Amino acid sequence: MSAEFITIGMFIGLLIGLFLGHPLAFVLGGLAVIFGYIGWGPLCFYMFLNQTWGIMDNYILVCIPLFIFMAQLLDQSGVAEDLFDTMRHLFGPLRGGIAIAVVVVSTLFGACTGIIGASVVTMGLLAMPVMLKYGYDKKLASGSVCAGGTLGILIPPSIMLVVMADQAALSVGKLFAGAIIPGLILSGLYISYILVKCWWKPEHGPALSIEERKAVSGKKLTIMTMKSLVPPMVLILGVLGSIFAGIATPTEAAGVGAALAFAMTLAYGKFTWSGLYASMVNTAKTTSMVIIILVGAACFAGVFMGSGGGDVVRNFILGIGLGKWGTFIIMMIILFLLGMFIDWIGIIMITFPVFLPIAQELGFDKLWFVVTIAVMLQDSFLTPPFGYALFYLKGVAPPDVKTTDIFWGAFPFWRLMEVGLIIVVLFPKTITWLASVLVK
Repeated sequence: MSAEFITIGMFIGLLIGLFLGHPLAFVLGGLAVIFGYIGWGPLCFYMFLNQTWGIMDNYILVCIPLFIFMAQLLDQSGVAEDLFDTMRHLFGPLRGGIAIAVVVVSTLFGACTGIIGASVVTMGLLAMPVMLKYGYDKKLASGSVCAGGTLGILIPPSIMLVVMADQAALSVGKLFAGAIIPGLILSGLYISYILVKCWWKPEHGPALSIEERKAVSGKKLTIMTMKSLVPPMVLILGVLGSIFAGIATPTEAAGVGAALAFAMTLAYGKFTWSGLYASMVNTAKTTSMVIIILVGAACFAGVFMGSGGGDVVRNFILGIGLGKWGTFIIMMIILFLLGMFIDWIGIIMITFPVFLPIAQELGFDKLWFVVTIAVMLQDSFLTPPFGYALFYLKGVAPPDVKTTDIFWGAFPFWRLMEVGLIIVVLFPKTITWLASVLVK
């Protein structure tokens, strides 16, 4: 079979498998077996063994279960609850203040977990009932939770950035540093949008009443702020600080983070043996899901690249003749479209072997290019039909919040993600500067 036929056949098969509702890992792995056997016969299984061993033997990926365990422990510790309660009172006097508090807490919580499921579900349970109680627009409330929750996959420590660093042969520390400012830019854009929308339509995000503001004195609010901010800041400094200072590798820093999260659970008096058991089980489940997708995607990518599919896509993209920036836009559009149907792990494993050589040929800085992909992939969590954050929220939202409310509420936020992408493209120092300062 020709490389063109294999390329088209594998992507059509991918879409068919996903629309039939099969898990991504088994769709990718199944297509790898089918097309690998057609192309190479039984010899393809030796390649699959090598690809699987490469995933299992990867030391960098050890930090994934540790970061996930850290997120599970934090979910028990009560850090998010205290932080949200404080930020709700701190920003309450502003129109849209509770929605702003959601974004701020999600930003800080994202810097502690790196797991969007934990962030979206936690904020959905904490914030949605409160915002609806105060008469917030359902779409604005839903969009704030979904968009804020997805920041956890961009702001380090993030398991997506760990996988990206591994696939791109980049320093995890540099990639973490490069993603900090873009993550804060997106957070700032979300807050600005909420402020503007609630200034224009005050009924969409009413401020807290005068009576509620007076119920918490300035002194009490200061104490609450200090008490709720110190634990997450200690955790962030413990994890990221140890990496940027050169004291620990990302894997070792993940262990530090897990230990600090366990200490917080004890300090907040939330530790239970049943909770520890649940955290370990959930960590095992999530890690298994990530690794099995990585294995399936690695086998898929091995067959795809080995059959010449990478050259077909590369020649097609470069053959369009749109120049350096036109080609960059085409790659971003492809990522956006893939994000509507495929999980971020699959997208990284499929596109990196093709896109990175193109970016290198066009003269793009690798760190900058990888972070722009990370920003673009924020869209994949909010774009229907398979936006994961949308369904995480639907699973915990109050019954009167409809799926259409969540979908339309997310729409302006994933447009803001594209604005954020434009900003980091126009100002590349937003990515490269901090990485050059923090990581030598």
